[in-house]
Amino acid sequence: MPSYNYKAARRDGSLVEGTLEAATEQLATRELRSQGLVVLSLGSESRSSKRSIGRSRFGKKQVLSFTSELSVLLRAGLPIDRSLKVMIDMSEEPSAHELFSSVLATVKSGKGLSQALAANPEIFDEFYISMVRSGEASGNLADVLNRLSEQLERARQVRSGVVSALIYPAILAVVALVSVLVMLGFVVPQFEALFSDMGEGLPLLTQLVISGGEAIKNNGIWMLLLGVAGVFLFRRWAQTAEGKARLDATMLRLPMLGGVVFKYEVARFARTMGTLLASGVSLLQSISISVGTVGNVQVNQALATLAPEVKRGGRISSALAAAGTFSPLMIQMVRVGEESGQLDEMLLELAKVYDDEVASGIKRSLTLLEPVLILGMGGVIGLIIVAILMGILSVNDLAV
Repeated sequence: MPSYNYKAARRDGSLVEGTLEAATEQLATRELRSQGLVVLSLGSESRSSKRSIGRSRFGKKQVLSFTSELSVLLRAGLPIDRSLKVMIDMSEEPSAHELFSSVLATVKSGKGLSQALAANPEIFDEFYISMVRSGEASGNLADVLNRLSEQLERARQVRSGVVSALIYPAILAVVALVSVLVMLGFVVPQFEALFSDMGEGLPLLTQLVISGGEAIKNNGIWMLLLGVAGVFLFRRWAQTAEGKARLDATMLRLPMLGGVVFKYEVARFARTMGTLLASGVSLLQSISISVGTVGNVQVNQALATLAPEVKRGGRISSALAAAGTFSPLMIQMVRVGEESGQLDEMLLELAKVYDDEVASGIKRSLTLLEPVLILGMGGVIGLIIVAILMGILSVNDLAV
């Protein structure tokens, strides 16, 4: 029977760790709950032994874990101070221990959890703070944190899916570039002595390939440094307001990728706004926070018209239609949500629809990109080989 390492909390807030034998993970969880314990983490011994220790950065993964565990503790009936004490006892990383201790000290001083978290804006953004504040105001902090953890988990899945999908094409592109550079820098120069006496008698294609090989061989370091400098300057330019605006506009105009980028940004906006509205945040504040999460400048500017329209007493759907940028699907779903009083649910449904379309769009784009990269690499290498063969044939003709 497999063994499971667990961490759990008693009703008084004390932390319990141990090992439990059970047929399945579900049965292990049920056994611990029957003992009056709140299960915080549960995993097989082999999996738990692989846990990484010593990371000092409190990133998005740690924020998700903090939100989920705090929600579990609060829903189990533990008060906020005991819940934070349990989290401090659980923390193995210095950064997490320091953060939780600071939050607990602020809460014990009489301030709210949202105020304590707001002291760390580099970790908890405005969306997160607004959600926690709405939970405190409504008295449903545990449910709001649970909804927030679901939102963060969904965003993490979308982000990791995009990154995972891009890994193979990125590796393929690097291999293609390295292969071409190796051919030009090391293979082509080996034929230079053979073609040295031909001069202008070599075919033009062979002359170009030989010249390219010599340039890489003699100035490869300088070309590499120039490339690095170019990337650095491009990134600096892309961080400026003008550069980011132009780059974002170009991204939206790309044949297949542009639609994917647009839907990704709209899905993030809809998911954020839907989650905020469902948690009791006011409409105007939800719009303001949600627009701020949109990274693309063009989409952000199109959505920026929503708040002024709502302040004038207009509808969100009318502002979306007037922008002339958003799809009829989005406009109709928002209009139905406004008329039925279920705008939050319709926005979350819209986010799910666009998330699925983003995933399928990325899959289609990569399905086309991979053969293009392979054919491109094969074409360039084939061109180099053809140029060398043409030069060899010219040498043979001259010898005859």
